[in-house]
Amino acid sequence: MTDPTVPEPTTPDPMGTDATGPLFHEPGARWRTVAIGPLFCAVALVVELFTGPVVHWAALPIIAIVLAGFSYVMVVAARRHVSVELTSTTLRQGTEELPVAEIEAVLSPPPEDRRDPERWETARSLGELADVPRGRKPVGLRLTGGTFVRAWAKDADELRARLGELVGDPGQTATS
Repeated sequence: MTDPTVPEPTTPDPMGTDATGPLFHEPGARWRTVAIGPLFCAVALVVELFTGPVVHWAALPIIAIVLAGFSYVMVVAARRHVSVELTSTTLRQGTEELPVAEIEAVLSPPPEDRRDPERWETARSLGELADVPRGRKPVGLRLTGGTFVRAWAKDADELRARLGELVGDPGQTATS
């Protein structure tokens, strides 16, 4: 029997998530994408059944499997390399994890009428990709050593707000 006044020990989560769950999450790709090719082939089969003298009984299932296979590979890659997760302790961008304690400031977005890029806009992007992934917008971060990096997300404003809350300046973000 355990004593109710003594808290139970916790084991660290190997995935780096907190018990409360992520504060921000973008999966990178959705599994339903894998079903698009087979659904298209099923529609083509139904159309052939009702309209034509030739029904491609062998070709359409093979095409459906090939399309699903290619889509599966793409979804797995996107979920691994383009997903974003923010917990109270860690920001994960693809396969790279950055402790939130190392983030000194969340930088404001650049003004629309600027000529020269801000210092953080040319900094290294987090994750193992060479640049900010297509369809994502950058979020500038200043780390404790004074270096700049670019985080990224589809909903960059939401990520910037959540990071600002964690770093300690939810209403104001620093400028470079």
